[in-house]
Amino acid sequence: MKKAYLKIGFGLVSIGMTMPTFAGVTIGDPQSELGALTVSGAVRANYQDKHYGEPASDQKLKFDAAILRLGYESPDWFGKAEYRCYQYDTFCDFSTLVTGYLGYRFNSTDNITVGLQPIPFGPGRYWDSSFYASINNTIGLQDALDLGVNYHFELPSATKVDLAYFATDGGNYHGESKDAARYTANVVKSSDPLKTDLNEKNMWMARVDQELKFLSTDDLKVSLGGSYWYSEIENEKASADGIRNAWALFNRINYKNLNVVLTGGEQSITNKDALSPHSSTFGSFDAEYDIANKGYFYTVDTSYVFKNVRDSLNVTPYVVFSGFNKKEQGFDDSQRNIVGVAWDYKNVSLYTEYLMSKNDPFVGGTGTSLAAGDDGKWNKLLNVMLVYSF
Repeated sequence: MKKAYLKIGFGLVSIGMTMPTFAGVTIGDPQSELGALTVSGAVRANYQDKHYGEPASDQKLKFDAAILRLGYESPDWFGKAEYRCYQYDTFCDFSTLVTGYLGYRFNSTDNITVGLQPIPFGPGRYWDSSFYASINNTIGLQDALDLGVNYHFELPSATKVDLAYFATDGGNYHGESKDAARYTANVVKSSDPLKTDLNEKNMWMARVDQELKFLSTDDLKVSLGGSYWYSEIENEKASADGIRNAWALFNRINYKNLNVVLTGGEQSITNKDALSPHSSTFGSFDAEYDIANKGYFYTVDTSYVFKNVRDSLNVTPYVVFSGFNKKEQGFDDSQRNIVGVAWDYKNVSLYTEYLMSKNDPFVGGTGTSLAAGDDGKWNKLLNVMLVYSF
């Protein structure tokens, strides 16, 4: 099979779990009735060394993305919006809205949010500490944002609960593809007539996250949780609706500066497509690729934060193991493993990480890597991302 490398290559994710946040420019007072508006953002540069056939001339530092963020805070109301402009060949040849929602606080722990927002599936928006993110980001389970409403509340038993309904996905924005110019990986309307033509709607989700206080001490925090996802998959070619069922269990262990997050679950999609009943076409970051309809997924994340190593420098080494074990007969499993270090100094962050992947469309693979698979070889990538936040 001839390899047709997808042009994404980096920045598939937003900035990961270890990324610091900065105040930006704030107008107003968040404690006043009118509240305060904060404008902030970031610019990013990227260097990659792809050990799977890229010419040496392409291995150079490149501009990656410009990010604009708006935040609103008042005693009762809050909101966020973020837009990103990426560069593959020319400035802003792919751009997308990432998030845009408004929320209301009922009290210090309970709130409701409406708009384009992170879905309550898995341990949180980010499942691991890396910049590139695990294979589950490419599948559309991690760092996923959809359009809907989420009610979050907490119980005295240290239980956090989210109940959500999302009418549709985050939408398609500016790019070259028909329907894949989007941040979150979703099922899409493919430009290839032989591929699926799908739309996800009426997504119902629930998540429970329980702190295990009987195991917790001043230095040790342990939590365990689970989440469930049910939605309708509209097949416009067949004029019929299929479904998506997915569940995830997760466990967080935090001991002083050591953090371990374990996530695992299962996804099952019925797409009602006669030509492609075992895989569905997804899209993100202006590229299309197929994903097996049924399989088990996992992410194992371990990180340790060395705080104030020198002046305000924080150093966070991390190791991430992730995979998608497909239940479809004859489909090869996918894996993406990452070893890296995040260096955070004031408003500058540097991610240095090494990826080892197989059957991965964004690391040396093809559009079928997450479905039937590709040549099954391990592909390796050195990824360096420099981020300046303001």
